[in-house]
Amino acid sequence: MTIALFSDSYLPTKSGIVTVVVQLREQLIKMGHRVILVTVNTTEEYSTDDPDIYRVHSVPLGLGTDQFLALPAMHPLVHYLKAQNVEIIHCHTEFGVGKAGLRAARILKIPAICTTHTMWVDFYKYYLPHVQKIMRPSMVVGFMNHFYKKFHALIGVSVKARNYYKQPDMIPQVPSVIIPNSIDSSKFMAEHASEEEKLALRTQLGIEKDDIMLLFVGRVGEEKRVIELVKVFQHVTAKNPNIKAVIVGYGPAYEELVYAARNEILEKKIIFTGFVDWQKVHTYYETANIFVTCSLSEMHSMTILEAQMTGLPLVLRRDDSYLDSVYQGQNGYLCDNEREMEKHILELAKDKHKREQFSRRSLDITKKFTIETHVKKTIKVYEEVIKAYPKKIDENKVMKMLEKI
Repeated sequence: MTIALFSDSYLPTKSGIVTVVVQLREQLIKMGHRVILVTVNTTEEYSTDDPDIYRVHSVPLGLGTDQFLALPAMHPLVHYLKAQNVEIIHCHTEFGVGKAGLRAARILKIPAICTTHTMWVDFYKYYLPHVQKIMRPSMVVGFMNHFYKKFHALIGVSVKARNYYKQPDMIPQVPSVIIPNSIDSSKFMAEHASEEEKLALRTQLGIEKDDIMLLFVGRVGEEKRVIELVKVFQHVTAKNPNIKAVIVGYGPAYEELVYAARNEILEKKIIFTGFVDWQKVHTYYETANIFVTCSLSEMHSMTILEAQMTGLPLVLRRDDSYLDSVYQGQNGYLCDNEREMEKHILELAKDKHKREQFSRRSLDITKKFTIETHVKKTIKVYEEVIKAYPKKIDENKVMKMLEKI
């Protein structure tokens, strides 16, 4: 099969979407498929002579982001795709490259599907802060509906993601299925951190060997509820001097957070690392004792999967995106408010036996989210969409097929 993936985000940009696209392409190729990647033209550092990566003209978006604004020329793009005999287009974006994918599919008379990664109507003001001054939520609903209704099928990365676009005022008429995100363990944890490396990292961070290390990894943005997270960290470190909290990542709320936690930073209770390269992040996970996040903006969190893959217990705000990966009282806690989070963090900090139990369960649960399973399910969707084209798939029938994989 020849597949074209379309994404407005690609290296060197770091995001969950980029990870999904890179992993999916690599695994599809490994399984014998040809995969064209249509994406933005970023920096010279990531230029490549790979004939199956087609870069459209792009300019830096700015606005405090590391994204690029795509300005695709359709005629050469369609000519290229036609020459490659592309059978299906799979978009991972709603912007310039995604629109080009839809137009190309229509011209080439082939099906197009899209994975929905973001709840744009609820969170566009955080990702595109300058846009909220000129766009109301109703305008975003209209834009998203107009875009998504043209696809032959949508892939939601969780029950939450699928249900979000099944709402009556969205696009319930478009067939959609669920394929959870996954992590390529062979890449993420090519090798485990040694005890010496873990101890060295703790020393570097100013954390004692027997301290309980709380960890958050992700974009430091308001939509991740990082202000609430810091308050949780402030409260639990004040109540238990052996608890230390580490925030890995960078984003628009970083300076505000550092200021809010200035006293705890001076006392080395809360540690900010800034950006850490993805290949090195696993050492932070393996060194930590508990993963914590207050975010309610996830569709299907890659960092939660990474935390579980390293055997971490989880303390999270209750959210439907975690229903298939976090089991209450087994590998973590889903909490209704921050006070409840604090209670469970303090409880786990004192109970080594429970942390070990939760750790084993986290590792066991990750077996459901292998990259191999993810790709096999995606291929099944491709096959069913192509078979049904120009009609649309029976979503219930395809969902049952996916459950058997």
